[in-house]
Amino acid sequence: MSDHINPDEDVKTVAVIGAGLIGCSWAALFAASDRTVHLYDSRADAAQAMSAFWTSVKPTLIELGLARSETVPDVRVFTSLAETVATADFVQECIPERLEAKLELYRAIEPNLKPGAIVATSSSGLKLSDLQAGWRDPGRIIIAHPFNPPHLIPLVELYADERAAPGVLKRAAALYESCGKVTITLKREVLAHVANRLQAALWREAIHLVAEGVASLKDIDTAISAGPGLRWAVMGPHLLLNLGGGEGGLRAYCEQFHDSYHLWWDDLGKPLLTPDTVDKLVEGLREEIGAREYTALRQERDAKLVAILRALRDVEPAHRIETADA
Repeated sequence: MSDHINPDEDVKTVAVIGAGLIGCSWAALFAASDRTVHLYDSRADAAQAMSAFWTSVKPTLIELGLARSETVPDVRVFTSLAETVATADFVQECIPERLEAKLELYRAIEPNLKPGAIVATSSSGLKLSDLQAGWRDPGRIIIAHPFNPPHLIPLVELYADERAAPGVLKRAAALYESCGKVTITLKREVLAHVANRLQAALWREAIHLVAEGVASLKDIDTAISAGPGLRWAVMGPHLLLNLGGGEGGLRAYCEQFHDSYHLWWDDLGKPLLTPDTVDKLVEGLREEIGAREYTALRQERDAKLVAILRALRDVEPAHRIETADA
């Protein structure tokens, strides 16, 4: 049986396993919320990597209201897995997406976990039912998939099945939401969860358009960022298409366009990432990037994300205004 998990108990210490981009991003966010962070990675320079990452993202976290100028991160780097998790209330696992490696890790940490501790995997595509095979008691392992980079993108996709301990999702959601995240909960297991499936569907057609020579990769990227991507930053597709149907809403939209969508769906491509296709994508991307370096692109992405997040934060949803005025 799983340890009892109190969903209302605050998480004071978080262990982050894996000090890559995702792990450091999670660690920075947790540390910014004034929690103690235990960080583990097999790399010898994990402490230096985390320190450099914090220095680079602290101004952004302050700008978003997720950290204060006087915040000093309490991040303690460990060389022992057992010591990393022994006193942690919550464990965020961020190792590479290899099932056997994750199962081996779970077998190593389970005997050392604090009673009631939750282990959340950042896995972007592995199934929880497969990950549970690494546990004697699978009730404390959940999916908690962020969108990269976790310290900026609010989304966390949560999933736990019938084997989960009572209260596990509620406590996890409370932790993430206290750090400024937005959580969604899957009702059933599916490969790649929700957001990555949607992203994969769009990218598949973008690849098809490049491979078929319909437009340049740069123009296809622009078609998203300067078109529907802007709308998707503020509302999901169903809500947007509901507006597209006018006063008749989504039903009116479907009645008007169902034949068109059926034709479009039938004509969508099903490309494969063959060497030739990958070469076309890389060449097209080289033209789009030009002389910009990786660091400059990352800074550009983050600055634009911050601007969007700040703008959205300043717009009070109409239904909240109505509720407040009622």
